Amino acid sequence: MNVRNMRLYDTENVHSGDDRDEFEKDYARLIQSPALRRLQGKSQVFGAGSGDYYRTRLTHSLEVSQIAREVARRLGKSYPFLSAKAHPGLMIDPEVVECAALAHDFGHPPFGHKGEEVLNRLLWNEHGLKYEGNAQNFRILMFLEKRAGSDSGLDLTAAVLLGINKYPFCVDEPGRIKGVYRMEWEGIEFLRQTWGMPENCATLEAQLMDLCDDIAYSTHDLEDGIRAGKIPMNRSLFEDDRIVASLIQEITDDPGFTEANWLQVDMPAMVKQVLGQYLELWETIYAQCDRDPSRTRREMKARWVRIFANEVGIIDDPDTGWKKVTFVRDGVEDMDLLRTMEILKKLAWVTLIKDFRVQRLHKRSEVMIERLWDSFKNEETGRLIIPPDWLNNYERQSGSWDWQRLAADYISGMTDAYAEKVYLEFFASRSGSIYERD
Repeated sequence: MNVRNMRLYDTENVHSGDDRDEFEKDYARLIQSPALRRLQGKSQVFGAGSGDYYRTRLTHSLEVSQIAREVARRLGKSYPFLSAKAHPGLMIDPEVVECAALAHDFGHPPFGHKGEEVLNRLLWNEHGLKYEGNAQNFRILMFLEKRAGSDSGLDLTAAVLLGINKYPFCVDEPGRIKGVYRMEWEGIEFLRQTWGMPENCATLEAQLMDLCDDIAYSTHDLEDGIRAGKIPMNRSLFEDDRIVASLIQEITDDPGFTEANWLQVDMPAMVKQVLGQYLELWETIYAQCDRDPSRTRREMKARWVRIFANEVGIIDDPDTGWKKVTFVRDGVEDMDLLRTMEILKKLAWVTLIKDFRVQRLHKRSEVMIERLWDSFKNEETGRLIIPPDWLNNYERQSGSWDWQRLAADYISGMTDAYAEKVYLEFFASRSGSIYERD
């Protein structure tokens, strides 16, 4: 048996074209899924519907998948050990990485990270349950998503499921912030044991997908911010000590911050250096593009993607005894480039997310999710306003999960616009037939 192609459930009664390989089937299932389509209505940085230029979760996912596939193809040519296929977790198949990248944000609720934060707070404070976007991915892929003839979600191959699993832990364990809910973890853990995966280590494909996600964040979100006029490309912004201080604060406050990565580094000096390099490159490209800001934005984004993508490599990880996908220069991890990427990611955060207008949108979305939660959280009254197919699914799995998880599943699956629509149906005064609102 090819353990990379294995599926957790027997769904051979479901017709699929026999002329396609297993990863092509996975790709088709993802592309055709409602969960992927809903990403077009979920916020990336700017609210979905803010304009036809700005990225949504869907366009972000497509861009991550393109970067990941190209890097995977290059690594396959550059590292002979990948061809040896000595271990299923030490392989990089461009199709697998592309599929993983397409699905990596399925679990994001409406209104971006603010929606995730609010749902997690409500579930935890009231019921001791967690809500986490990466874990919700697996709720959708392994259970909630519907596929004809199957009650097992999209029933993806082991390689793709583990390629999405960048946090190989059970998030319901004490102290875990990210991971997989216990119900789905049983299946993921079974696959990991079948593969012989080292504890707490992700496959190379999951690591690559994760790094390409960061590359996209640190380049594409900045392009959107420049286009929106929220990142003015002038020295008054890039030499502002308040921006430098905010960037450092965001880096050190991040739950993923590793102090060892910044030892013996003068953080203020490095932040200023990176910001200076970013502005200097902009000014150079701006002159080359005949002072056309639109062309400059596109070339600037492409140049930084190329800088990052060309340095992705694989090294031995002395901490785990496994392999690590990271930026590599001269055979060793390029910590300077990793720090540069982190600074650019936080630049997007402090200039866009912390903008008072974006914060007002976040406050509005917080109120909407809290009131939607209050409407759906009680089973007795919630049953009256949950769609019948959700109730049928819940009753078929009676005993496996509680009502509060169903309510969180339902709210998290909404697009930004649909969440607002339901909110207005409940709390806004308006006339007209209910059928006109669908």
